[in-house]
Amino acid sequence: MAAGAALAFKLKGSRQLALCFFGEGASNEGAFHESLNLAAIWELPVIFLCENNLYAISLKLEEFVRVKNIADRAAAYGMPGVTVDGNDVVAVYEGVARAAKRAREGQGPSLVEAKTYRLAGHLFDDPQHYRSLEEVDVKWQNCPIKRFKAQLKAEGVLSEGEMERLEQEVNQEVDKAVAFARTSPFPDPEEAFQDIFS
Repeated sequence: MAAGAALAFKLKGSRQLALCFFGEGASNEGAFHESLNLAAIWELPVIFLCENNLYAISLKLEEFVRVKNIADRAAAYGMPGVTVDGNDVVAVYEGVARAAKRAREGQGPSLVEAKTYRLAGHLFDDPQHYRSLEEVDVKWQNCPIKRFKAQLKAEGVLSEGEMERLEQEVNQEVDKAVAFARTSPFPDPEEAFQDIFS
């Protein structure tokens, strides 16, 4: 779908670009390879962003991928591939910004891999027998939110009070959205057939 949207942007002469998010497990699917190949051939303005959290449901990355980095696969399609620290907000921003600049200049697609870690289970009630609690505890020390919060504080961008105020505002907004969802009536089943074009 991202390649299709990018083709539409290119045909319209727009400066828009498509940004496609997926996990490392999806990089083994045919749609991944077909999309990268087509995007490269047609020099489409699309960024493929792999959120590599090291697990595909319950399989460790090294059990289903031979390459060291998912971004290494970009070379097979003649596009740049870059791996960034997915727990570093600024590194992810900069990697995507470079790819966006390239796409807007008509130089085609890029593959950005953000290496991170899935701190929660794959599902809400995932027993997580495939990894140890100690492994997860160690990875929590590199939580991207905590890291960025510490960075903003160290650089004097936000004070502790400003951070607390922002967190309260976000929590209130989330609570309001949850309350709205829980108190809203169920939609009419006929709505399932609205806005379908194929």
